[in-house]
Order: sequence, then C-alpha cells, then structure tokens
Amino acid sequence: MKTVLIIGSGISGMSCAIACAEKGMQVTLVSPFPSERAQSVMAAGGINAALDSDGAGDSVECHIADTLAGGCYLAGRDAVTGLCRAAVPIVRQLEGLGTVFNRNADGKIDQRSFGAQSFRRTCYCGASTGKQIVTALVMETRRYEAQGRIRRRLWTDFHSGLIRDGRCYGALLYDESTRALEAVYADAVVMATGGQNALFGKTTGSTQCDGYAAGRLYQQGAALKNLEFIQYHPTTLETAQKRMLISEAARGEGGRLYYEDGGRRVYFMEEQFGPKGNLMPRDVVSRCVDAAGRQVWLDVSFLGETEIERRIPEVRELCRKYGGIDICTQSIPVAPSVHFFMGGLAVKLNHETNIENLYAVGECASIYHGANRLGGNSLLAAIYSGQVAAESIAGRNSGAGADFSEFQRSESEKLERSFQSESRFPVMYIRDELAEQMRLRLGIVRTEEKLREGINDISYYLSIAESIRYDSSVLAYFNYSLPAILTLARATLKCAAFRTESRGAHWRSDCPGTKEDFAAATVITWDGGAETITLDKEGHYEH
Repeated sequence: MKTVLIIGSGISGMSCAIACAEKGMQVTLVSPFPSERAQSVMAAGGINAALDSDGAGDSVECHIADTLAGGCYLAGRDAVTGLCRAAVPIVRQLEGLGTVFNRNADGKIDQRSFGAQSFRRTCYCGASTGKQIVTALVMETRRYEAQGRIRRRLWTDFHSGLIRDGRCYGALLYDESTRALEAVYADAVVMATGGQNALFGKTTGSTQCDGYAAGRLYQQGAALKNLEFIQYHPTTLETAQKRMLISEAARGEGGRLYYEDGGRRVYFMEEQFGPKGNLMPRDVVSRCVDAAGRQVWLDVSFLGETEIERRIPEVRELCRKYGGIDICTQSIPVAPSVHFFMGGLAVKLNHETNIENLYAVGECASIYHGANRLGGNSLLAAIYSGQVAAESIAGRNSGAGADFSEFQRSESEKLERSFQSESRFPVMYIRDELAEQMRLRLGIVRTEEKLREGINDISYYLSIAESIRYDSSVLAYFNYSLPAILTLARATLKCAAFRTESRGAHWRSDCPGTKEDFAAATVITWDGGAETITLDKEGHYEH
C-alpha cells in the first residue's frame, strides 16, 4: 500500500489526507496540535465559487479573469483555470460534508462581495467560514481514522526532509516528549505548514505558522518562489497579543473607510476610486490607509443593529470582546497588518516541488495568487491543492527505500549540542528582534536602503544562530528552528531587493513603476549557502 506523510493538519493537510485515503493510500498526518487549533480556523470571510446565486451573470471564466488580474498576471493560467473550475464542485462537496453556508431568500447559498471581484462570489458561513470547514473536514478525517487509513501524530514537529539526489524519501520528525528525532519513510511527503507569520511577530495569523519547514527545505535544495509578495490586510484591530482581522465581509456589506480632517469625515477610498472604492484590491486599500498618515476608521453603523446581527455578527462580537466597541453605534479604528503570503515553496501544476516526491499545498505553496491574492481564494486553494497533490501521488509508483540512519545520527548530535550552547542571547530574544526587523524593512512600502539594512542585520543573526543560548522556558522546537527561519527571512529580503519595480503587494517607493522585464515569478535557490535568484519567465513552476 502506498504511504503518504503529510506535515500539517489544517484545511489543506486534511483535504489531502482525505483524498489520499479515498484512493486507498495509507496516510500519516503530523502536527504539533489538533486540527481545531490550526490557523485555518481563523479564516473569516468565505470561499469563492461562481455559483451566481443572485443571477447577475457570474461565470467560471470571470472568476479566472479576476484571479489572474488580481495577481497582476504572475500566476499561471493553467493553474488558475484548474482552481476556478473546481470551485463549484468543492463548495458542493463541503455542503455534503456538513458545512453550513448562509442562505439567501431563495434558499440558495448566499454570496457576498469581496475586493477586486466582478460579482458577488464569496460563499460564507457568517464570519467563521474557516471554522465551519475545519469542523466538516475533521469529521471526515475521523471517519478514515476509524477505518485505519489515516493515522494522526500529534505533539510532533517537522525537522528535516529525508532528501538525497533530488528525491524525498520521508522526513525526520521531532517528538517534544522524548526530545528525540525519528526517521519516518514514505512514498510521498506533503507539506501543509501554512505561511510565515512568526517572521513578523504580531500579525492576523497564528505564530504556529513560522516558515521553518520552507526555510529548512530551502536549505536542503527546494526552490522558493515569490517571497517578496506579502499581503497586508487593510482592516485589523490592534490588541496586546495580535492583530485581530476585521473581515473584508464588513466592507463587502457596505462598510466605509474614512479619516477625520477638521471635524469632517473624509471617505478617501470613495473620493479616489468611486462608489466601490472600499472594495479595491487589498494592496491598494492598504497603501491608501498607510498613506493617510493618521487614524483610519471603518464604519458599518449605518446598517443598523438588525442587519449587522444578520450579516456580520462575528465582527460585532470580535470588536466588543477585544476592543470594547459596539459597531452598531461606533466606528472601528483599523490599520493594515501582515495577513497572507503569496510566496512559498515553488510547485508545479501537480503541486510537486523541484524535489521528486516532495509536495506542498495550501499557503506554504506558491502557485495560484501571483503578486496578490483575492479574498475568498485562499480557502478554495487550500482544499483544491490538497486534492491535486493526492491525485498526482496516486498516479505514481511506490518508490524504492533508502537508509538515512547516518543523517539521523548527525542531526541528533547537532540537536543535542544546541541544548548545551551558550550565548549572551536566548533564542526568543533573537526571534523577537527578527520580527522587529521584518516589520521595519518589509512594510507596505519598501526601499533599497531598508532592504539592504535588513539583509545585513539578518546575516549577523545567522552568523551567531548556532551558538544562541538554549531557552528551556520554551519548546525545543523554538531553539532548533531558528537558523532555518533566519535563512528564510534573509531570502525574502533578497527577493524584495531583487525585484526593482512595484507590482501587487510588493511596493517600492524608489522603483514606483511596473517593469515588463519583471513580468514573471521570482525563484530563489540555495546551493550550499550560495543563493541564486532568477525570474521564471518560462513558467516552469505552473505547467
């Protein structure tokens, strides 16, 4: 029986696990925490599909066109076409698994407006669509667990790929309870580890998603793509722990952005872009909010309490709980925050990386979103990518085994030495410093000077990373993961410095125009520490 090792148990990981189990494969699903704690639960807005519930004329072709345009045409047409064509069947599948979507007066799945989309296309479950989908997939996963086709391994972290001569044979896993590494072999390994939130500290996402897996696999030969494209969500609420997402649904239901000038409300998005200005692409709205140079507010109070409770009750509850704000009578103070990573492991159309039998799905895979992601496409891509990877794995022959006992011994010794290292700096101090540097250097607007300063600072942290003091107050994972996370951070800064233009979510004030020479994905590779950046003008990673 073909074996599949999946790292990460959010929506993309479970989607892949279910599809593999359906095809008769044996799946091991690895994560440090249960699926109910995955970042997927936080997805608020909805999932896109051209259902055309209101009869306005939406179509799959229009969904494709909007997705390509939203990503500034850096995503491959073949990949985007597959994604959008699968959207309606995926929503129907989710219905069948018990996902409870909102309904309109005709009993059809209701759909709301999201930014940069030509029609009301986003299906939703209040403002907790991610939670609903996770619940449905957890139940389906448990069904296959009961049959013995899916096995879960909790409280376990990814450490390294078992890679030799451009081929993956499994992974080294770290068990926090035993502080030991274990080699787990499989016919295919699927990474479903999410984005790189911890690089920036306080974001809208979970710091469980820290980019370590991508950074470590990059050190082992996996190519990375489009790292410079980092989406800032324009409307978030500041709290002590993180930035709380004020879903785009609030603007989709008519919410208006403004700032005050001399006692007058200035609806700056509408003044600049017309009546639909509040639903411009997220990169545009974020830059406009940033350029306002003062506190920006989001007002939905004019909808009235009845409509707010019907359309966006979760937004009301979030603002009440975390900000003491009643959105029925008060405006919400908002600011942009890092929200989604278009860049990650470079994958081909079947979601395989440049390393044979190593796949990536969900946010850690860079393929569908180009230079900027449409709201509502991430949940769609998470489910679809898992299914595509499973289909590809099912069509492969089982691979021959290999012995990685020496590699396991070497990595175990290195890990043990890290527990004994001494330095003036504990690991969490460096992680906090890293987040501060990334927020400062890779903001909404960037410059060559800031990017180069960031590269130099991260290079210094890397030079001392192996001797950072072990911090027994945190999980050992936080200690051993630091060098790969720093490596990923530096690669991201290098890609941003390399792209001397402004496109989508990458905006350079010193290079404000879009250049035809850069109309391609950025690919960065590592060869023994020598990093090479190229433009994928032939589209190798989408076809």
